[in-house]
Amino acid sequence: MANQTNKQEDNPLSGKVAVVAGASFGIGAAISKMLAAEGAKVVLVARGEKLLLETKETIEKEGGVVIAVTCDVTKRSEVKEMIRQTENTFGPVDILVNNAGVWHYTFMKYAKEDLWEEIVDVNIKGVLNCIGAVISGMCERRSGHIVNVSSDAGRMPLQGLAIYVGTKHFLEGMSHTLRQEVCHDGVKVTSVQPGPVDTPGLAERVTKMDDECKRRFRYMDEGIKLTAEDAARAVIYALKQPKDVAVNEVLIQPREMPL
Repeated sequence: MANQTNKQEDNPLSGKVAVVAGASFGIGAAISKMLAAEGAKVVLVARGEKLLLETKETIEKEGGVVIAVTCDVTKRSEVKEMIRQTENTFGPVDILVNNAGVWHYTFMKYAKEDLWEEIVDVNIKGVLNCIGAVISGMCERRSGHIVNVSSDAGRMPLQGLAIYVGTKHFLEGMSHTLRQEVCHDGVKVTSVQPGPVDTPGLAERVTKMDDECKRRFRYMDEGIKLTAEDAARAVIYALKQPKDVAVNEVLIQPREMPL
Protein backbone atom coordinates (compact mmCIF):
# COMPACT_ATOMS: atom_id res chain seq x y z
CA MET A 1 0.00 0.00 0.00
CA ALA A 2 2.82 2.40 0.89
CA ASN A 3 4.56 1.70 -2.43
CA GLN A 4 1.33 2.39 -4.31
CA THR A 5 0.88 5.69 -2.45
CA ASN A 6 4.46 6.74 -3.15
CA LYS A 7 4.02 5.89 -6.83
CA GLN A 8 0.91 8.05 -7.06
CA GLU A 9 2.71 10.92 -5.37
CA ASP A 10 5.62 10.60 -7.80
CA ASN A 11 3.26 10.42 -10.80
CA PRO A 12 0.08 12.25 -9.76
CA LEU A 13 -1.27 12.33 -13.32
CA SER A 14 -0.78 8.62 -13.99
CA GLY A 15 -4.07 7.02 -15.01
CA LYS A 16 -5.98 10.31 -15.00
CA VAL A 17 -8.43 10.90 -17.84
CA ALA A 18 -7.63 14.22 -19.50
CA VAL A 19 -9.65 15.94 -22.21
CA VAL A 20 -7.76 18.61 -24.15
CA ALA A 21 -9.85 20.87 -26.38
CA GLY A 22 -7.92 22.53 -29.18
CA ALA A 23 -5.36 19.73 -29.21
CA SER A 24 -4.42 19.43 -32.87
CA PHE A 25 -1.38 21.73 -32.84
CA GLY A 26 0.42 24.44 -30.89
CA ILE A 27 -0.21 24.75 -27.15
CA GLY A 28 -2.92 22.08 -27.12
CA ALA A 29 -0.71 19.51 -28.80
CA ALA A 30 2.18 20.32 -26.44
CA ILE A 31 -0.09 19.95 -23.40
CA SER A 32 -1.43 16.64 -24.71
CA LYS A 33 2.05 15.22 -25.28
CA MET A 34 3.20 16.22 -21.80
CA LEU A 35 0.07 14.77 -20.19
CA ALA A 36 0.62 11.47 -21.99
CA ALA A 37 4.26 11.45 -20.92
CA GLU A 38 3.06 11.84 -17.33
CA GLY A 39 0.89 8.73 -17.71
CA ALA A 40 -2.50 10.35 -18.28
CA LYS A 41 -5.06 8.89 -20.67
CA VAL A 42 -5.49 11.71 -23.15
CA VAL A 43 -8.48 12.63 -25.29
CA LEU A 44 -7.51 14.92 -28.16
CA VAL A 45 -10.32 17.22 -29.27
CA ALA A 46 -10.40 19.58 -32.28
CA ARG A 47 -12.31 20.31 -35.46
CA GLY A 48 -9.52 19.45 -37.89
CA GLU A 49 -9.08 15.69 -38.20
CA LYS A 50 -5.78 15.60 -40.11
CA LEU A 51 -3.65 17.45 -37.56
CA LEU A 52 -5.50 15.77 -34.72
CA LEU A 53 -4.55 12.33 -36.00
CA GLU A 54 -0.95 13.44 -36.51
CA THR A 55 -0.75 14.48 -32.85
CA LYS A 56 -2.34 11.18 -31.84
CA GLU A 57 0.22 9.22 -33.86
CA THR A 58 3.09 11.13 -32.27
CA ILE A 59 1.82 10.37 -28.77
CA GLU A 60 1.26 6.69 -29.57
CA LYS A 61 4.81 6.35 -30.90
CA GLU A 62 6.02 7.51 -27.48
CA GLY A 63 3.88 4.88 -25.75
CA GLY A 64 1.08 7.20 -24.68
CA VAL A 65 -2.55 6.20 -24.20
CA VAL A 66 -4.67 8.45 -26.39
CA ILE A 67 -7.79 8.74 -28.51
CA ALA A 68 -8.77 11.50 -30.93
CA VAL A 69 -12.31 12.83 -31.27
CA THR A 70 -13.24 15.41 -33.88
CA CYS A 71 -15.58 17.89 -32.27
CA ASP A 72 -16.69 21.49 -32.75
CA VAL A 73 -16.79 22.86 -29.20
CA THR A 74 -19.25 25.57 -30.24
CA LYS A 75 -21.86 22.82 -30.75
CA ARG A 76 -23.14 21.56 -27.41
CA SER A 77 -24.45 18.29 -28.83
CA GLU A 78 -21.02 17.43 -30.26
CA VAL A 79 -19.35 18.18 -26.93
CA LYS A 80 -21.81 15.93 -25.07
CA GLU A 81 -21.14 13.13 -27.55
CA MET A 82 -17.37 13.62 -27.19
CA ILE A 83 -17.63 13.26 -23.41
CA ARG A 84 -19.81 10.17 -23.84
CA GLN A 85 -17.12 8.60 -26.04
CA THR A 86 -14.47 9.54 -23.50
CA GLU A 87 -16.35 7.95 -20.60
CA ASN A 88 -17.09 4.81 -22.60
CA THR A 89 -13.42 4.44 -23.49
CA PHE A 90 -11.52 5.63 -20.42
CA GLY A 91 -14.03 6.46 -17.69
CA PRO A 92 -15.01 9.75 -16.02
CA VAL A 93 -13.08 12.90 -16.88
CA ASP A 94 -10.53 13.94 -14.24
CA ILE A 95 -8.98 16.85 -16.14
CA LEU A 96 -10.46 19.26 -18.67
CA VAL A 97 -8.12 21.62 -20.49
CA ASN A 98 -10.00 24.33 -22.39
CA ASN A 99 -7.43 25.39 -24.95
CA ALA A 100 -9.57 25.89 -28.06
CA GLY A 101 -9.54 29.55 -29.04
CA VAL A 102 -9.43 31.95 -31.97
CA TRP A 103 -8.41 35.57 -32.40
CA HIS A 104 -8.04 38.16 -35.15
CA TYR A 105 -5.94 41.31 -35.13
CA THR A 106 -8.25 44.08 -36.30
CA PHE A 107 -9.42 47.44 -35.01
CA MET A 108 -13.11 47.55 -34.15
CA LYS A 109 -13.69 50.54 -36.45
CA TYR A 110 -13.55 48.12 -39.38
CA ALA A 111 -16.63 46.34 -37.94
CA LYS A 112 -15.69 42.80 -38.97
CA GLU A 113 -18.73 41.39 -37.21
CA ASP A 114 -18.46 37.86 -38.56
CA LEU A 115 -14.99 37.61 -37.02
CA TRP A 116 -16.32 39.03 -33.75
CA GLU A 117 -18.98 36.33 -33.66
CA GLU A 118 -16.48 33.54 -34.35
CA ILE A 119 -14.25 34.71 -31.48
CA VAL A 120 -17.16 34.85 -29.04
CA ASP A 121 -18.53 31.46 -30.15
CA VAL A 122 -15.25 29.60 -29.66
CA ASN A 123 -13.68 31.48 -26.76
CA ILE A 124 -16.82 31.78 -24.63
CA LYS A 125 -19.51 29.37 -25.80
CA GLY A 126 -17.00 26.62 -26.55
CA VAL A 127 -15.48 26.84 -23.08
CA LEU A 128 -18.90 26.86 -21.41
CA ASN A 129 -20.05 23.85 -23.45
CA CYS A 130 -17.01 21.85 -22.31
CA ILE A 131 -17.37 22.87 -18.67
CA GLY A 132 -21.09 22.14 -18.73
CA ALA A 133 -20.43 18.61 -19.93
CA VAL A 134 -18.15 17.67 -17.01
CA ILE A 135 -18.64 19.96 -14.01
CA SER A 136 -21.61 18.19 -12.38
CA GLY A 137 -19.86 14.82 -12.51
CA MET A 138 -16.67 16.26 -11.05
CA CYS A 139 -18.58 17.78 -8.15
CA GLU A 140 -20.46 14.55 -7.51
CA ARG A 141 -17.18 12.60 -7.42
CA ARG A 142 -15.57 15.41 -5.40
CA SER A 143 -12.58 15.33 -7.71
CA GLY A 144 -11.53 17.12 -10.87
CA HIS A 145 -9.45 19.89 -12.34
CA ILE A 146 -10.46 22.39 -15.01
CA VAL A 147 -7.69 24.37 -16.69
CA ASN A 148 -8.76 27.32 -18.81
CA VAL A 149 -6.00 28.49 -21.14
CA SER A 150 -6.67 32.19 -21.07
CA SER A 151 -4.17 34.91 -22.02
CA ASP A 152 -2.30 37.84 -20.59
CA ALA A 153 -4.89 39.72 -22.67
CA GLY A 154 -7.32 38.88 -19.88
CA ARG A 155 -5.39 41.27 -17.64
CA MET A 156 -4.91 44.31 -19.89
CA PRO A 157 -6.25 46.17 -22.93
CA LEU A 158 -4.55 45.36 -26.24
CA GLN A 159 -5.41 47.56 -29.21
CA GLY A 160 -6.46 45.55 -32.22
CA LEU A 161 -7.65 42.65 -30.08
CA ALA A 162 -10.70 44.18 -28.39
CA ILE A 163 -13.09 41.26 -28.91
CA TYR A 164 -10.46 38.67 -28.02
CA VAL A 165 -9.54 40.67 -24.92
CA GLY A 166 -13.21 40.84 -23.98
CA THR A 167 -13.57 37.07 -24.20
CA LYS A 168 -10.50 36.57 -22.03
CA HIS A 169 -11.80 39.01 -19.42
CA PHE A 170 -14.99 36.95 -19.40
CA LEU A 171 -12.95 33.78 -19.00
CA GLU A 172 -11.02 35.25 -16.07
CA GLY A 173 -14.15 36.43 -14.27
CA MET A 174 -15.99 33.18 -14.89
CA SER A 175 -13.02 31.05 -13.81
CA HIS A 176 -12.54 33.03 -10.60
CA THR A 177 -16.22 32.69 -9.66
CA LEU A 178 -16.46 29.03 -10.67
CA ARG A 179 -13.41 28.33 -8.52
CA GLN A 180 -15.17 29.80 -5.50
CA GLU A 181 -18.30 27.78 -6.20
CA VAL A 182 -16.67 24.36 -6.55
CA CYS A 183 -13.57 24.45 -4.35
CA HIS A 184 -15.53 22.89 -1.46
CA ASP A 185 -16.66 20.13 -3.84
CA GLY A 186 -13.08 18.98 -4.37
CA VAL A 187 -12.72 20.59 -7.80
CA LYS A 188 -9.87 22.88 -8.85
CA VAL A 189 -10.04 25.63 -11.49
CA THR A 190 -6.85 27.11 -12.91
CA SER A 191 -6.41 29.96 -15.36
CA VAL A 192 -3.17 29.86 -17.36
CA GLN A 193 -2.40 33.20 -18.99
CA PRO A 194 0.30 33.00 -21.68
CA GLY A 195 1.68 35.96 -23.54
CA PRO A 196 2.40 35.60 -27.29
CA VAL A 197 3.27 32.01 -28.16
CA ASP A 198 5.12 31.00 -31.31
CA THR A 199 2.54 28.71 -32.95
CA PRO A 200 1.24 28.25 -36.51
CA GLY A 201 -1.95 30.00 -35.41
CA LEU A 202 -0.08 33.12 -34.34
CA ALA A 203 2.00 33.15 -37.51
CA GLU A 204 -1.14 33.00 -39.66
CA ARG A 205 -2.92 35.77 -37.75
CA VAL A 206 0.12 38.09 -37.89
CA THR A 207 0.12 37.95 -41.71
CA LYS A 208 -3.49 39.20 -41.72
CA MET A 209 -3.05 42.12 -39.32
CA ASP A 210 -4.44 45.57 -40.02
CA ASP A 211 -1.68 48.13 -40.63
CA GLU A 212 -2.38 49.71 -37.22
CA CYS A 213 -1.93 46.34 -35.57
CA LYS A 214 1.36 45.74 -37.35
CA ARG A 215 2.74 48.94 -35.84
CA ARG A 216 1.31 48.08 -32.42
CA PHE A 217 2.75 44.56 -32.28
CA ARG A 218 6.08 45.21 -33.99
CA TYR A 219 7.94 43.66 -31.05
CA MET A 220 6.79 40.20 -32.18
CA ASP A 221 8.96 40.53 -35.29
CA GLU A 222 11.92 40.60 -32.91
CA GLY A 223 11.28 37.03 -31.77
CA ILE A 224 9.86 37.98 -28.37
CA LYS A 225 7.57 34.98 -27.97
CA LEU A 226 7.06 31.93 -25.80
CA THR A 227 7.12 28.37 -27.15
CA ALA A 228 4.13 26.06 -26.97
CA GLU A 229 6.13 23.92 -24.56
CA ASP A 230 6.62 26.92 -22.24
CA ALA A 231 2.86 27.29 -21.93
CA ALA A 232 2.31 23.54 -21.60
CA ARG A 233 4.75 23.28 -18.70
CA ALA A 234 2.71 25.87 -16.81
CA VAL A 235 -0.39 23.70 -17.24
CA ILE A 236 1.39 20.55 -16.09
CA TYR A 237 2.82 22.40 -13.09
CA ALA A 238 -0.67 23.38 -11.94
CA LEU A 239 -2.06 19.88 -12.52
CA LYS A 240 0.70 18.14 -10.54
CA GLN A 241 0.17 19.99 -7.28
CA PRO A 242 -0.94 18.02 -4.19
CA LYS A 243 -4.66 17.48 -3.69
CA ASP A 244 -5.02 20.28 -1.16
CA VAL A 245 -2.92 22.80 -3.11
CA ALA A 246 -4.55 24.98 -5.76
CA VAL A 247 -2.63 26.97 -8.35
CA ASN A 248 -5.37 29.39 -9.30
CA GLU A 249 -3.57 31.55 -11.86
CA VAL A 250 -0.34 31.33 -13.84
CA LEU A 251 0.80 34.37 -15.84
CA ILE A 252 3.62 33.51 -18.23
CA GLN A 253 5.26 36.02 -20.58
CA PRO A 254 8.52 36.39 -22.50
CA ARG A 255 11.08 38.02 -20.20
CA GLU A 256 11.70 40.90 -22.61
CA MET A 257 8.08 41.57 -23.48
CA PRO A 258 7.69 45.38 -23.46
CA LEU A 259 4.11 45.56 -22.15
